[in-house]
Amino acid sequence: MVAEVGSGVGAAGVVVTARAKINLCLHVVGRRADGYHLLDSLVAFVGAADIVRGERAEALSLDLSGPMAKGLGAGPDNLVLRAAALYGRGARLGLEKHLPVASGIGGGSADAAASLRVMAKLYDLPLPGPEAVLALGADVPVCLAGQSCRMEGIGERLTPVALPQAWVVLVNPGVAVSTPQVFRALASRENPGLGEIPPLPDVGALAGWLAGTRNDLQAAAEALCPQVTEVLAALARQEGCLLARMSGSGATCFGLFSSRATANAAFEALRGSWSWVAATRLRGGPAD
Repeated sequence: MVAEVGSGVGAAGVVVTARAKINLCLHVVGRRADGYHLLDSLVAFVGAADIVRGERAEALSLDLSGPMAKGLGAGPDNLVLRAAALYGRGARLGLEKHLPVASGIGGGSADAAASLRVMAKLYDLPLPGPEAVLALGADVPVCLAGQSCRMEGIGERLTPVALPQAWVVLVNPGVAVSTPQVFRALASRENPGLGEIPPLPDVGALAGWLAGTRNDLQAAAEALCPQVTEVLAALARQEGCLLARMSGSGATCFGLFSSRATANAAFEALRGSWSWVAATRLRGGPAD
């Protein structure tokens, strides 16, 4: 299970929660001349999160901690520092890493968005413009929005979508999946979009609508990483699982549940078998 942490400003500086995002569905609908793929995706956020802290300093620096920090570098290529550098100010930043790295749930993008919020609060400045944010990564704009959205184009077109109360169980097999390799392995890059998203008043309506959608990256990821197939099967076997699907380019998969009790039961059944498992609430709006 996941203990949620809030954001705020304290005597020691600013603390911002970097929530994981999940692609409830992800359609690849085209490819631009510059090679960027065009997407049509319903994105939601959950309680599982990293934490980014910051306080004013003469220069930019980054301290790493947390169970998933191993292997991360604290150099200028780290997205947290790249985002903070847009402000041209100094800060002593800390990233407490709880989300698996390169796992399809936007951990790095969420951290970058949180870093932008930290800097904006530290120096009482506005957030950067859309072009600067998008240059950090396709998922950074939606992570900065921090609410469930339909995400289109290369990540720049966001339309808020209200989602019902629901629970998800996230499972990562501990195997890295290369996003570029997944896109190269796509069978088709010209697929139908989502169409109109209907009202989704409850989790049953959400699961029913999602059943008619896809993650167009899933088949390619499964071919590259058979553990994704195993995780999906394990989630689908859990009592009360309404839908099992991969998020983003993988390898994290999610199961959708209607109650805390069924999600927690699935968490208990799965947590000893996989590298990272979390049961957490689907957050349906900006104040949720």
